[in-house]
Amino acid sequence: MSGAPVRVVLADDERMVRTALRVILDAEEGVEVVGEATTGAEAVSVVRELRPDVVLMDVRMPEIDGIRATEQILATLEDPPRIVVVTTFENDAYVYEALHAGAAGFLLKRAAAEELVQAVRLVACGDSLLYPAAVRTLAAEHAARRSARAPAWVARLTDREADVLRLMAAGLTNAEIAGRLSVGPATAKTHVAAVLAKTGARDRTQAVIAAYESGFITPG
Repeated sequence: MSGAPVRVVLADDERMVRTALRVILDAEEGVEVVGEATTGAEAVSVVRELRPDVVLMDVRMPEIDGIRATEQILATLEDPPRIVVVTTFENDAYVYEALHAGAAGFLLKRAAAEELVQAVRLVACGDSLLYPAAVRTLAAEHAARRSARAPAWVARLTDREADVLRLMAAGLTNAEIAGRLSVGPATAKTHVAAVLAKTGARDRTQAVIAAYESGFITPG
């Protein structure tokens, strides 16, 4: 991998977990673990000091949990890192809360080493880490958040943008969306950008969450 390495901070209160993550990531060319944190509050402090590209954030930590830490990091840094929630259970309510707070995606602690590395590289490039089936299940379990009335942005979507948002929710990349809609990659990227702008979403994950909570997409 050319250019500067992807700088990563590990936030987890279990030393063995941090050690395992560090061993995997430090063995990869182009990835560098630059710091660790054992609590949510420490994670916020370490990220502010080191300004990493990616944070692997455990959701259950002392002082403040990973959700609050994610919110604080994203709210207080002008150019915040991409945050990936690391969790034991994909249907944990904490995962949905973290995604809602602005996390770029989540990763299971039992994920294989290659999945971990791929996740770090993916989010560092600006993509989101979406698992459509899991997000759909989480959205169904949190249906109480759904708006009684569709927000104004739903009516502002063009037919093509609506199709793009559905494909985003299905987990398709820009290249896959382009192929599915028979348009060029640049056109697909433009449509995705328009969807993000109209939904007021920070990234693809936030747009998909908004799609479920608005009722634009219904789980199942």
